[in-house]
Amino acid sequence: MTKRKVNLGGQEFMGEEVEFQPESAEGWNTYALHDGTKLKVKAVLADVVRLDGQYAPNGDPLYTINASLVVTTTAPESLKRKA
Repeated sequence: MTKRKVNLGGQEFMGEEVEFQPESAEGWNTYALHDGTKLKVKAVLADVVRLDGQYAPNGDPLYTINASLVVTTTAPESLKRKA
């Protein structure tokens, strides 16, 4: 595992990169918007860093993640631009 600095909220912390693998397929979350549009969103995790000496109030270690959000939309015809 590799040590590196992480900037979090304007403060720098040292942390350790943690390898990972998905336990299940990275699934989609689907949201119905009030204008009739459907959004499908999923997070694709790129890396994880466990912060040295940083813990949540319940004692769990704190992690930062680097992830990309993948978003797709299905809008009703009434909202689409005319070609």
